[in-house]
Amino acid sequence: MGAAVPDRRVVVVTAVHAPSARYLPQAHASLCEQRLPDGWDWRWVVREDGTTDAVRPHVPDDERIVFRQGRPGGPGVARTIALSDADGTYVKILDADDRLTPGALARDLAALEADPGLGWATSRALDLLPDGSTAGFPGDPPEGPIERGAVLDFWAANDHRAQVHPATLFVRRDLLLALGGWMALPASEDTGLLLALNAISRGWFSADTGLLYRKWDGQMTGQRAHTDPAERRARMAVVAARARALAKLGWNWPAIPAAPA
Repeated sequence: MGAAVPDRRVVVVTAVHAPSARYLPQAHASLCEQRLPDGWDWRWVVREDGTTDAVRPHVPDDERIVFRQGRPGGPGVARTIALSDADGTYVKILDADDRLTPGALARDLAALEADPGLGWATSRALDLLPDGSTAGFPGDPPEGPIERGAVLDFWAANDHRAQVHPATLFVRRDLLLALGGWMALPASEDTGLLLALNAISRGWFSADTGLLYRKWDGQMTGQRAHTDPAERRARMAVVAARARALAKLGWNWPAIPAAPA
C-alpha cells in the first residue's frame, strides 16, 4: 500500500469466484455509468477468492481495474486483503454479481463529504430477479442519518435482518481498517462489519435505489450451508457479541477530543 492516500478517490472492492465471474462485465458497465464530482475518480479492485483460470477472462480491459488472485478463504478474506490496493479515501462494496444504479457513488460521496461525523453510508437495494424484474425490501428507514446502535437494535428485533443492506456499504477507508475489515466468518461477514460500524459511528441511508442485488441459483447466500441452523445461530451470536462489545467499550468515530486539563 502506498505511503500517500489519494484524497479524491473512491475504491470499489469486489470479491469474485469462478461461478460469479460472468457477471463482472455488467458490474463494470454499472461503474462506468457513475458520475463523480470534478476532481474525483474511482478505482476498481477485483480480488478472486482463489487462483483459477476462470475469472481473468471476464475482467474488463480498463486501466482503472486492479485484478488480484489469492488462496481461497471466502469473500470476507478476499475483500479484506484487497484493501492492500485500496488507496482512496473511501471504499465502496460491489459484489461481482450485483450492479450499481446511476448516481449511487455520487450520492454516497455527497453524504459523507457533507458531514465529517458520518462514518459510512448505505442505500436502498432492489432484488434483481432472473427474469429482469426487481423487487423491493420492506422496512427501509427514512432517508437521513442512522444513529449509533440503531442497526443492531433493528437486527436483533427482526430475526437478524438489518433494515439497511450491507452490500450497499460505502465507508471511510481509515474507519474500515480500524475495525480490521470484514469478519472472519464463512458468511454474514458483511452484516458483522455493518453492525460493528454502527456500534461506533453514525451512518447515512439514501432512499434512492443504489444497488440491484442479483438473485440467481449460484449465489453463495442461496446455498444450503448458508441456512444451516446451527451455523447460522453461531454466526449471529458472534456478530451480535462483537457489536455489543464495541459499544460497551465506548469507542467513538470520529474520536471525541479529550477535555483540556
